[in-house]
Amino acid sequence: MRYIIVTGGALSGLGKGLTTASIAKILQSMGFSVIPIKIDPYVNIDAGTMSPFEHGEVFVLDDGGEVDLDLGNYERFLNISLSRSHNITTGKVYQNVIQKERRGDYLGKTVQIIPHVTNEIKEEIRRSADDHDFMVIEVGGTVGDIESMPFLEAVRQIANEEEAMFIHVVPIVKMNVVGEQKTKPAQKSVRELMASGIKPDMMVCRANESMTPEVKDKISLFCNIKKDMVIENIDVDDIYSIPLQFNEQMVGEKILNRFGLNGKVDLGNWERTISKGQNGEVRIALVGKYTKLHDSYISLKEALKHASYRSGCNVAIEWVGADCIDNEELMRYDGILVPGGFGPRGAEGKINAIRFARERGIPFLGLCYGFQLAVVEFSRHCGIKDAVSSEFEKDGTKVIDFLESQRHLENMGATMRLGASKVLIKDSTMAWRIYGKKEVTERHRHRLEVNHEFIPLLEENGLVFSGESPDGRMEILELPSHPFFLATQFHPEFKSRVESPAPTFVAFVEACRACKKGND
Repeated sequence: MRYIIVTGGALSGLGKGLTTASIAKILQSMGFSVIPIKIDPYVNIDAGTMSPFEHGEVFVLDDGGEVDLDLGNYERFLNISLSRSHNITTGKVYQNVIQKERRGDYLGKTVQIIPHVTNEIKEEIRRSADDHDFMVIEVGGTVGDIESMPFLEAVRQIANEEEAMFIHVVPIVKMNVVGEQKTKPAQKSVRELMASGIKPDMMVCRANESMTPEVKDKISLFCNIKKDMVIENIDVDDIYSIPLQFNEQMVGEKILNRFGLNGKVDLGNWERTISKGQNGEVRIALVGKYTKLHDSYISLKEALKHASYRSGCNVAIEWVGADCIDNEELMRYDGILVPGGFGPRGAEGKINAIRFARERGIPFLGLCYGFQLAVVEFSRHCGIKDAVSSEFEKDGTKVIDFLESQRHLENMGATMRLGASKVLIKDSTMAWRIYGKKEVTERHRHRLEVNHEFIPLLEENGLVFSGESPDGRMEILELPSHPFFLATQFHPEFKSRVESPAPTFVAFVEACRACKKGND
Protein backbone atom coordinates (compact mmCIF):
# COMPACT_ATOMS: atom_id res chain seq x y z
CA MET A 1 0.00 0.00 0.00
CA ARG A 2 1.19 3.49 -0.89
CA TYR A 3 -0.33 6.42 0.99
CA ILE A 4 -0.96 9.92 -0.35
CA ILE A 5 -1.95 12.21 2.50
CA VAL A 6 -3.65 15.52 1.71
CA THR A 7 -3.63 18.26 4.36
CA GLY A 8 -4.70 21.90 4.26
CA GLY A 9 -3.66 25.09 5.98
CA ALA A 10 -4.36 28.77 6.63
CA LEU A 11 -8.03 28.64 5.57
CA SER A 12 -10.88 26.16 5.55
CA GLY A 13 -12.86 25.47 2.39
CA LEU A 14 -9.82 25.38 0.11
CA GLY A 15 -11.03 22.34 -1.80
CA LYS A 16 -8.98 19.57 -0.19
CA GLY A 17 -11.77 17.14 -1.06
CA LEU A 18 -11.71 18.07 -4.74
CA THR A 19 -7.92 17.93 -4.74
CA THR A 20 -8.09 14.45 -3.20
CA ALA A 21 -10.73 13.28 -5.69
CA SER A 22 -8.82 14.71 -8.65
CA ILE A 23 -5.53 13.10 -7.67
CA ALA A 24 -7.31 9.79 -7.12
CA LYS A 25 -8.97 10.12 -10.55
CA ILE A 26 -5.63 10.71 -12.27
CA LEU A 27 -4.07 7.66 -10.60
CA GLN A 28 -7.14 5.58 -11.48
CA SER A 29 -6.83 6.68 -15.13
CA MET A 30 -3.23 5.41 -15.08
CA GLY A 31 -4.50 1.92 -14.30
CA PHE A 32 -3.96 1.87 -10.55
CA SER A 33 -6.47 0.72 -7.95
CA VAL A 34 -7.20 3.69 -5.67
CA ILE A 35 -9.26 4.03 -2.49
CA PRO A 36 -9.96 7.39 -0.77
CA ILE A 37 -10.40 8.05 2.96
CA LYS A 38 -11.82 11.17 4.61
CA ILE A 39 -10.75 12.07 8.15
CA ASP A 40 -13.09 14.46 9.97
CA PRO A 41 -11.74 15.80 13.29
CA TYR A 42 -15.16 16.61 14.75
CA VAL A 43 -16.30 14.61 17.80
CA ASN A 44 -19.56 13.47 16.19
CA ILE A 45 -19.60 9.73 15.46
CA ASP A 46 -20.87 10.55 11.96
CA ALA A 47 -22.46 13.41 10.02
CA GLY A 48 -26.03 12.14 10.48
CA THR A 49 -27.16 14.47 13.26
CA MET A 50 -25.55 17.61 11.84
CA SER A 51 -27.60 20.39 10.25
CA PRO A 52 -26.85 21.15 6.59
CA PHE A 53 -26.24 24.74 7.73
CA GLU A 54 -23.48 23.41 9.96
CA HIS A 55 -21.59 21.15 7.60
CA GLY A 56 -23.34 20.97 4.25
CA GLU A 57 -25.06 17.89 2.88
CA VAL A 58 -25.14 14.57 4.71
CA PHE A 59 -24.12 11.98 2.11
CA VAL A 60 -25.49 8.44 2.43
CA LEU A 61 -23.62 5.30 1.36
CA ASP A 62 -24.84 1.86 0.31
CA ASP A 63 -24.20 0.43 3.78
CA GLY A 64 -26.23 3.22 5.41
CA GLY A 65 -23.24 5.26 6.54
CA GLU A 66 -24.08 8.96 6.97
CA VAL A 67 -20.86 10.67 6.02
CA ASP A 68 -19.15 13.88 5.01
CA LEU A 69 -20.10 15.34 1.62
CA ASP A 70 -16.53 14.86 0.33
CA LEU A 71 -17.19 11.13 0.07
CA GLY A 72 -19.86 12.05 -2.47
CA ASN A 73 -17.17 13.79 -4.53
CA TYR A 74 -14.95 10.72 -4.27
CA GLU A 75 -17.74 8.46 -5.55
CA ARG A 76 -18.71 10.84 -8.36
CA PHE A 77 -15.13 11.25 -9.60
CA LEU A 78 -14.06 7.61 -9.28
CA ASN A 79 -17.37 5.92 -10.15
CA ILE A 80 -17.08 3.64 -7.12
CA SER A 81 -19.14 2.89 -4.00
CA LEU A 82 -17.56 3.45 -0.60
CA SER A 83 -18.50 2.29 2.90
CA ARG A 84 -18.75 3.97 6.29
CA SER A 85 -15.24 2.71 7.11
CA HIS A 86 -13.91 5.25 4.60
CA ASN A 87 -14.97 8.15 6.85
CA ILE A 88 -13.01 8.38 10.11
CA THR A 89 -14.09 10.83 12.82
CA THR A 90 -12.76 11.75 16.25
CA GLY A 91 -16.03 10.46 17.72
CA LYS A 92 -15.65 7.06 16.06
CA VAL A 93 -12.00 6.75 17.14
CA TYR A 94 -12.63 7.72 20.77
CA GLN A 95 -15.71 5.51 20.95
CA ASN A 96 -13.57 2.51 19.88
CA VAL A 97 -10.79 3.38 22.32
CA ILE A 98 -13.21 3.76 25.25
CA GLN A 99 -14.95 0.48 24.39
CA LYS A 100 -11.58 -1.28 24.34
CA GLU A 101 -10.64 0.27 27.69
CA ARG A 102 -13.93 -0.90 29.24
CA ARG A 103 -13.40 -4.42 27.89
CA GLY A 104 -9.96 -4.49 29.47
CA ASP A 105 -7.96 -4.52 26.24
CA TYR A 106 -5.52 -2.02 27.75
CA LEU A 107 -5.56 -3.63 31.20
CA GLY A 108 -2.76 -2.26 33.34
CA LYS A 109 -2.01 0.60 30.93
CA THR A 110 -2.69 4.30 31.23
CA VAL A 111 -4.72 5.06 28.08
CA GLN A 112 -3.21 8.04 26.27
CA ILE A 113 -3.47 9.97 23.00
CA ILE A 114 -0.12 8.48 22.00
CA PRO A 115 0.03 5.55 21.43
CA HIS A 116 -3.54 4.35 22.01
CA VAL A 117 -5.58 6.95 20.09
CA THR A 118 -3.02 7.24 17.29
CA ASN A 119 -2.81 3.46 17.02
CA GLU A 120 -6.59 3.30 16.71
CA ILE A 121 -6.49 5.88 13.91
CA LYS A 122 -3.86 3.83 12.08
CA GLU A 123 -5.94 0.69 12.52
CA GLU A 124 -9.00 2.45 11.11
CA ILE A 125 -6.99 3.60 8.08
CA ARG A 126 -5.41 0.21 7.40
CA ARG A 127 -8.71 -1.60 7.87
CA SER A 128 -9.88 -0.04 4.58
CA ALA A 129 -6.66 -0.62 2.67
CA ASP A 130 -7.51 -4.05 1.18
CA ASP A 131 -5.40 -4.78 -1.91
CA HIS A 132 -5.39 -1.32 -3.47
CA ASP A 133 -2.30 0.24 -5.04
CA PHE A 134 -2.91 3.66 -3.48
CA MET A 135 -4.84 5.09 -0.59
CA VAL A 136 -5.50 8.84 -0.78
CA ILE A 137 -6.26 10.25 2.68
CA GLU A 138 -7.80 13.68 3.17
CA VAL A 139 -7.16 15.06 6.65
CA GLY A 140 -10.07 17.43 7.30
CA GLY A 141 -9.80 20.69 9.15
CA THR A 142 -6.85 23.04 9.08
CA VAL A 143 -3.29 22.40 10.22
CA GLY A 144 -2.91 23.98 13.65
CA ASP A 145 -6.43 23.05 14.81
CA ILE A 146 -6.27 21.23 18.13
CA GLU A 147 -8.77 18.64 16.84
CA SER A 148 -6.47 17.61 13.98
CA MET A 149 -3.35 16.96 16.06
CA PRO A 150 -3.88 13.25 16.82
CA PHE A 151 -4.60 12.57 13.15
CA LEU A 152 -1.50 14.42 11.96
CA GLU A 153 0.57 12.45 14.44
CA ALA A 154 -0.98 9.19 13.22
CA VAL A 155 -0.26 9.89 9.53
CA ARG A 156 3.26 11.04 10.47
CA GLN A 157 3.79 7.62 12.05
CA ILE A 158 2.36 5.87 8.98
CA ALA A 159 4.89 7.72 6.81
CA ASN A 160 7.66 6.35 9.03
CA GLU A 161 6.34 2.82 8.70
CA GLU A 162 5.27 2.64 5.05
CA GLU A 163 5.57 4.42 1.69
CA ALA A 164 3.82 7.77 1.92
CA MET A 165 3.69 11.18 0.28
CA PHE A 166 2.32 14.42 1.73
CA ILE A 167 0.43 17.00 -0.35
CA HIS A 168 -0.42 20.29 1.33
CA VAL A 169 -3.18 22.58 0.03
CA VAL A 170 -2.70 26.30 0.71
CA PRO A 171 -4.22 29.61 -0.42
CA ILE A 172 -2.37 32.18 -2.50
CA VAL A 173 -4.08 35.39 -1.50
CA LYS A 174 -4.28 38.38 -3.82
CA MET A 175 -4.65 41.64 -1.94
CA ASN A 176 -6.74 44.20 -3.78
CA VAL A 177 -4.94 47.00 -1.97
CA VAL A 178 -1.51 46.16 -3.39
CA GLY A 179 -2.64 44.07 -6.36
CA GLU A 180 -0.16 41.24 -5.87
CA GLN A 181 -0.28 37.63 -4.73
CA LYS A 182 0.83 37.03 -1.17
CA THR A 183 2.48 33.82 0.06
CA LYS A 184 2.81 34.50 3.80
CA PRO A 185 -0.30 32.45 4.79
CA ALA A 186 1.09 29.51 2.81
CA GLN A 187 4.53 29.85 4.40
CA LYS A 188 3.12 29.97 7.92
CA SER A 189 0.93 26.96 7.21
CA VAL A 190 3.93 24.90 6.09
CA ARG A 191 5.82 25.91 9.23
CA GLU A 192 2.90 24.69 11.35
CA LEU A 193 2.81 21.42 9.42
CA MET A 194 6.57 20.92 9.86
CA ALA A 195 6.16 21.57 13.58
CA SER A 196 4.02 18.42 13.54
CA GLY A 197 6.93 16.50 12.05
CA ILE A 198 5.56 16.50 8.50
CA LYS A 199 7.28 18.01 5.47
CA PRO A 200 5.12 18.34 2.35
CA ASP A 201 6.38 16.67 -0.82
CA MET A 202 4.00 18.65 -3.04
CA MET A 203 2.02 21.83 -2.56
CA VAL A 204 -1.29 22.60 -4.27
CA CYS A 205 -1.84 26.35 -4.36
CA ARG A 206 -5.43 27.60 -4.58
CA ALA A 207 -5.64 30.91 -6.41
CA ASN A 208 -8.05 33.08 -8.39
CA GLU A 209 -5.56 33.35 -11.24
CA SER A 210 -2.32 31.82 -12.44
CA MET A 211 0.67 32.27 -10.14
CA THR A 212 3.56 34.38 -11.36
CA PRO A 213 7.04 32.75 -11.65
CA GLU A 214 8.21 34.97 -8.79
CA VAL A 215 5.47 33.66 -6.50
CA LYS A 216 6.33 30.05 -7.37
CA ASP A 217 10.00 30.79 -6.66
CA LYS A 218 9.10 32.27 -3.29
CA ILE A 219 6.94 29.26 -2.34
CA SER A 220 9.74 26.90 -3.36
CA LEU A 221 12.39 28.84 -1.44
CA PHE A 222 10.56 29.53 1.81
CA CYS A 223 8.62 26.27 1.98
CA ASN A 224 11.66 24.14 1.17
CA ILE A 225 10.04 22.36 -1.76
CA LYS A 226 11.14 21.80 -5.36
CA LYS A 227 9.65 24.31 -7.77
CA ASP A 228 8.17 21.63 -10.04
CA MET A 229 6.25 20.29 -7.03
CA VAL A 230 4.41 23.60 -6.60
CA ILE A 231 1.07 22.95 -8.35
CA GLU A 232 -1.55 25.51 -9.33
CA ASN A 233 -5.23 24.93 -8.62
CA ILE A 234 -6.94 27.89 -10.22
CA ASP A 235 -10.68 28.64 -9.94
CA VAL A 236 -12.67 26.78 -12.60
CA ASP A 237 -16.28 26.88 -13.81
CA ASP A 238 -16.59 23.10 -13.67
CA ILE A 239 -15.02 21.11 -10.82
CA TYR A 240 -14.64 18.10 -13.11
CA SER A 241 -11.98 19.96 -15.10
CA ILE A 242 -9.62 19.98 -12.08
CA PRO A 243 -8.07 16.57 -12.99
CA LEU A 244 -7.36 18.00 -16.45
CA GLN A 245 -5.77 21.10 -14.91
CA PHE A 246 -3.59 18.89 -12.70
CA ASN A 247 -2.72 16.66 -15.63
CA GLU A 248 -1.37 19.63 -17.59
CA GLN A 249 1.13 20.03 -14.72
CA MET A 250 1.99 16.29 -14.83
CA VAL A 251 0.78 15.71 -11.27
CA GLY A 252 0.25 11.99 -11.90
CA GLU A 253 3.74 11.45 -13.27
CA LYS A 254 5.28 13.41 -10.40
CA ILE A 255 3.44 11.31 -7.82
CA LEU A 256 4.48 8.06 -9.50
CA ASN A 257 8.07 9.27 -9.72
CA ARG A 258 7.98 9.87 -5.96
CA PHE A 259 7.14 6.17 -5.50
CA GLY A 260 9.51 4.91 -8.21
CA LEU A 261 6.69 3.93 -10.58
CA ASN A 262 5.73 4.66 -14.19
CA GLY A 263 2.40 5.15 -15.88
CA LYS A 264 0.48 7.05 -18.53
CA VAL A 265 -2.58 9.19 -17.86
CA ASP A 266 -5.70 8.44 -19.92
CA LEU A 267 -8.43 11.00 -19.24
CA GLY A 268 -9.75 10.98 -22.81
CA ASN A 269 -13.22 9.66 -21.99
CA TRP A 270 -13.45 11.95 -18.97
CA GLU A 271 -12.59 15.00 -21.07
CA ARG A 272 -15.05 14.00 -23.81
CA THR A 273 -17.82 13.57 -21.22
CA ILE A 274 -17.44 16.97 -19.57
CA SER A 275 -16.65 18.80 -22.83
CA LYS A 276 -19.70 17.58 -24.72
CA GLY A 277 -21.40 20.39 -26.61
CA GLN A 278 -24.69 21.60 -25.14
CA ASN A 279 -27.70 22.68 -27.14
CA GLY A 280 -30.05 25.03 -25.32
CA GLU A 281 -30.72 25.57 -21.62
CA VAL A 282 -33.41 24.72 -19.10
CA ARG A 283 -34.08 26.63 -15.89
CA ILE A 284 -34.94 24.49 -12.91
CA ALA A 285 -36.27 25.82 -9.60
CA LEU A 286 -34.82 23.94 -6.64
CA VAL A 287 -37.35 24.66 -3.87
CA GLY A 288 -35.78 24.01 -0.47
CA LYS A 289 -35.19 25.37 3.02
CA TYR A 290 -31.36 25.38 2.92
CA THR A 291 -30.97 27.24 -0.38
CA LYS A 292 -28.66 29.89 1.09
CA LEU A 293 -25.96 27.22 1.49
CA HIS A 294 -25.65 25.43 -1.83
CA ASP A 295 -23.45 22.69 -0.34
CA SER A 296 -26.61 21.50 1.42
CA TYR A 297 -27.75 20.17 -1.95
CA ILE A 298 -24.40 19.37 -3.56
CA SER A 299 -25.40 15.88 -4.75
CA LEU A 300 -28.54 17.30 -6.40
CA LYS A 301 -26.53 20.02 -8.08
CA GLU A 302 -23.99 17.53 -9.38
CA ALA A 303 -26.63 15.00 -10.49
CA LEU A 304 -28.25 17.72 -12.61
CA LYS A 305 -24.85 18.53 -14.08
CA HIS A 306 -24.26 14.84 -14.91
CA ALA A 307 -27.68 14.78 -16.60
CA SER A 308 -26.74 17.87 -18.59
CA TYR A 309 -23.63 16.08 -19.89
CA ARG A 310 -25.74 13.13 -21.00
CA SER A 311 -28.64 15.11 -22.49
CA GLY A 312 -26.49 17.79 -24.10
CA CYS A 313 -28.60 20.51 -22.51
CA ASN A 314 -27.28 23.09 -20.05
CA VAL A 315 -29.07 23.17 -16.68
CA ALA A 316 -29.39 26.48 -14.83
CA ILE A 317 -30.39 25.95 -11.19
CA GLU A 318 -32.39 28.68 -9.49
CA TRP A 319 -32.34 28.48 -5.68
CA VAL A 320 -35.87 29.19 -4.41
CA GLY A 321 -36.46 29.47 -0.67
CA ALA A 322 -39.47 27.41 0.42
CA ASP A 323 -40.41 30.00 3.05
CA CYS A 324 -41.59 32.56 0.49
CA ILE A 325 -42.93 30.94 -2.67
CA ASP A 326 -44.15 33.32 -5.38
CA ASN A 327 -46.33 31.60 -7.99
CA GLU A 328 -45.54 34.27 -10.55
CA GLU A 329 -41.86 33.53 -10.06
CA LEU A 330 -42.45 29.79 -10.55
CA MET A 331 -43.89 30.56 -14.01
CA ARG A 332 -40.37 31.43 -15.15
CA TYR A 333 -39.02 27.89 -14.77
CA ASP A 334 -38.96 24.89 -17.07
CA GLY A 335 -38.98 22.43 -14.17
CA ILE A 336 -39.52 22.29 -10.39
CA LEU A 337 -37.49 20.08 -8.05
CA VAL A 338 -38.40 19.58 -4.39
CA PRO A 339 -35.55 17.87 -2.51
CA GLY A 340 -35.28 16.01 0.78
CA GLY A 341 -35.40 17.73 4.14
CA PHE A 342 -36.82 17.62 7.64
CA GLY A 343 -39.13 19.63 9.87
CA PRO A 344 -42.07 21.97 9.40
CA ARG A 345 -40.30 25.07 8.10
CA GLY A 346 -41.03 25.59 4.42
CA ALA A 347 -43.30 22.51 4.14
CA GLU A 348 -46.36 24.44 2.99
CA GLY A 349 -44.25 26.41 0.51
CA LYS A 350 -43.00 23.16 -1.01
CA ILE A 351 -46.56 21.81 -1.17
CA ASN A 352 -47.61 24.98 -2.98
CA ALA A 353 -44.78 24.52 -5.51
CA ILE A 354 -45.82 20.89 -6.07
CA ARG A 355 -49.45 21.91 -6.63
CA PHE A 356 -48.35 24.62 -9.05
CA ALA A 357 -46.27 22.10 -11.05
CA ARG A 358 -49.15 19.59 -11.11
CA GLU A 359 -51.81 22.10 -12.17
CA ARG A 360 -49.69 23.93 -14.74
CA GLY A 361 -48.13 20.83 -16.35
CA ILE A 362 -44.59 21.86 -15.37
CA PRO A 363 -42.13 18.93 -15.09
CA PHE A 364 -41.74 17.99 -11.43
CA LEU A 365 -39.26 15.81 -9.57
CA GLY A 366 -39.69 15.16 -5.84
CA LEU A 367 -37.11 13.41 -3.69
CA CYS A 368 -37.65 11.84 -0.24
CA TYR A 369 -39.47 14.65 1.64
CA GLY A 370 -40.48 15.94 -1.80
CA PHE A 371 -42.07 12.53 -2.47
CA GLN A 372 -43.94 12.63 0.84
CA LEU A 373 -45.16 16.19 0.30
CA ALA A 374 -46.37 15.23 -3.18
CA VAL A 375 -48.55 12.61 -1.48
CA VAL A 376 -49.87 15.25 0.95
CA GLU A 377 -50.61 17.68 -1.90
CA PHE A 378 -52.40 15.08 -4.02
CA SER A 379 -54.38 13.87 -0.99
CA ARG A 380 -55.69 17.41 -0.50
CA HIS A 381 -56.56 17.48 -4.20
CA CYS A 382 -58.55 14.25 -3.66
CA GLY A 383 -60.67 15.85 -0.95
CA ILE A 384 -58.66 15.17 2.22
CA LYS A 385 -58.41 18.87 3.02
CA ASP A 386 -56.59 18.34 6.32
CA ALA A 387 -54.02 15.92 4.86
CA VAL A 388 -50.66 16.30 6.63
CA SER A 389 -47.42 14.50 7.38
CA SER A 390 -46.38 13.64 10.92
CA GLU A 391 -43.13 15.40 10.02
CA PHE A 392 -44.69 18.86 10.23
CA GLU A 393 -48.14 18.58 11.85
CA LYS A 394 -49.53 16.63 14.83
CA ASP A 395 -53.17 17.31 14.00
CA GLY A 396 -54.91 16.37 10.77
CA THR A 397 -55.21 13.29 8.59
CA LYS A 398 -51.77 11.73 8.47
CA VAL A 399 -51.30 10.44 4.94
CA ILE A 400 -47.57 10.31 5.73
CA ASP A 401 -46.66 8.72 9.05
CA PHE A 402 -43.71 7.26 10.90
CA LEU A 403 -42.26 3.89 10.01
CA GLU A 404 -43.02 1.42 12.78
CA SER A 405 -39.31 1.16 13.58
CA GLN A 406 -39.15 4.93 14.15
CA ARG A 407 -41.88 5.32 16.78
CA HIS A 408 -39.97 4.59 20.01
CA LEU A 409 -36.35 5.64 19.53
CA GLU A 410 -33.86 6.30 22.31
CA ASN A 411 -31.16 7.68 20.00
CA MET A 412 -31.38 9.94 16.94
CA GLY A 413 -28.04 9.08 15.32
CA ALA A 414 -27.98 6.34 12.64
CA THR A 415 -31.56 5.23 13.41
CA MET A 416 -33.39 6.20 10.21
CA ARG A 417 -34.06 3.85 7.33
CA LEU A 418 -30.63 4.20 5.76
CA GLY A 419 -28.65 2.91 2.82
CA ALA A 420 -29.27 0.90 -0.31
CA SER A 421 -32.28 -1.38 -0.71
CA LYS A 422 -34.24 -2.89 -3.59
CA VAL A 423 -37.06 -1.14 -5.43
CA LEU A 424 -39.42 -3.22 -7.57
CA ILE A 425 -40.75 -1.33 -10.60
CA LYS A 426 -44.10 -2.00 -12.27
CA ASP A 427 -44.32 -2.75 -16.00
CA SER A 428 -45.44 -0.13 -18.52
CA THR A 429 -44.92 2.83 -16.17
CA MET A 430 -42.79 5.92 -16.64
CA ALA A 431 -40.40 4.60 -13.97
CA TRP A 432 -40.00 1.37 -15.94
CA ARG A 433 -39.23 3.33 -19.12
CA ILE A 434 -36.70 5.50 -17.25
CA TYR A 435 -34.79 2.63 -15.65
CA GLY A 436 -35.35 0.00 -18.32
CA LYS A 437 -35.52 -2.74 -15.68
CA LYS A 438 -37.90 -4.15 -13.11
CA GLU A 439 -35.57 -4.01 -10.13
CA VAL A 440 -33.10 -1.34 -9.01
CA THR A 441 -31.15 -0.60 -5.84
CA GLU A 442 -31.30 2.94 -4.43
CA ARG A 443 -30.19 4.73 -1.27
CA HIS A 444 -32.60 5.89 1.44
CA ARG A 445 -32.61 8.29 4.39
CA HIS A 446 -36.04 8.78 6.00
CA ARG A 447 -38.21 8.11 9.06
CA LEU A 448 -41.69 8.35 7.52
CA GLU A 449 -43.61 6.57 4.76
CA VAL A 450 -46.94 6.62 2.90
CA ASN A 451 -49.87 5.60 5.09
CA HIS A 452 -51.26 2.52 3.32
CA GLU A 453 -54.81 3.35 4.42
CA PHE A 454 -55.03 6.11 1.79
CA ILE A 455 -53.36 4.39 -1.17
CA PRO A 456 -56.65 3.14 -2.75
CA LEU A 457 -58.14 6.65 -2.76
CA LEU A 458 -55.00 8.17 -4.29
CA GLU A 459 -54.87 5.49 -6.99
CA GLU A 460 -58.58 5.90 -7.78
CA ASN A 461 -57.88 9.56 -8.53
CA GLY A 462 -55.05 8.81 -10.95
CA LEU A 463 -51.86 8.64 -8.87
CA VAL A 464 -49.70 5.61 -9.72
CA PHE A 465 -47.27 4.08 -7.24
CA SER A 466 -44.93 2.59 -9.83
CA GLY A 467 -42.21 1.42 -7.46
CA GLU A 468 -42.39 -0.49 -4.18
CA SER A 469 -39.95 -2.09 -1.76
CA PRO A 470 -40.08 -5.90 -1.46
CA ASP A 471 -41.92 -5.48 1.88
CA GLY A 472 -44.60 -3.20 0.36
CA ARG A 473 -43.40 0.36 1.07
CA MET A 474 -44.22 2.94 -1.60
CA GLU A 475 -41.03 4.06 -3.38
CA ILE A 476 -42.00 5.85 -6.61
CA LEU A 477 -45.10 7.81 -7.60
CA GLU A 478 -46.10 9.31 -10.92
CA LEU A 479 -49.02 10.98 -12.68
CA PRO A 480 -49.58 9.48 -16.15
CA SER A 481 -51.83 12.41 -17.12
CA HIS A 482 -48.97 14.89 -16.57
CA PRO A 483 -46.06 15.65 -18.95
CA PHE A 484 -43.59 14.62 -16.20
CA PHE A 485 -44.63 14.25 -12.56
CA LEU A 486 -42.34 11.83 -10.71
CA ALA A 487 -41.23 11.50 -7.09
CA THR A 488 -39.09 8.95 -5.27
CA GLN A 489 -38.85 8.02 -1.60
CA PHE A 490 -35.16 7.28 -2.18
CA HIS A 491 -32.30 9.61 -3.14
CA PRO A 492 -31.19 8.86 -6.73
CA GLU A 493 -28.73 11.77 -6.54
CA PHE A 494 -26.50 9.77 -4.20
CA LYS A 495 -25.73 7.26 -6.96
CA SER A 496 -25.24 9.69 -9.84
CA ARG A 497 -21.76 9.76 -11.37
CA VAL A 498 -20.04 11.84 -14.04
CA GLU A 499 -19.75 8.82 -16.33
CA SER A 500 -23.05 7.15 -15.27
CA PRO A 501 -25.73 9.78 -14.49
CA ALA A 502 -28.83 8.89 -12.46
CA PRO A 503 -31.59 7.89 -14.93
CA THR A 504 -34.24 9.90 -13.05
CA PHE A 505 -32.28 13.12 -13.46
CA VAL A 506 -31.59 12.50 -17.15
CA ALA A 507 -35.31 11.89 -17.73
CA PHE A 508 -36.25 15.01 -15.73
CA VAL A 509 -33.86 17.27 -17.67
CA GLU A 510 -35.02 15.88 -21.01
CA ALA A 511 -38.66 16.40 -19.97
CA CYS A 512 -37.89 20.01 -19.03
CA ARG A 513 -36.29 20.57 -22.43
CA ALA A 514 -39.22 18.95 -24.25
CA CYS A 515 -41.76 21.09 -22.36
CA LYS A 516 -39.75 24.22 -23.02
CA LYS A 517 -39.67 23.49 -26.76
CA GLY A 518 -43.41 22.83 -26.69
CA ASN A 519 -44.04 26.15 -24.99
CA ASP A 520 -41.73 27.97 -27.41
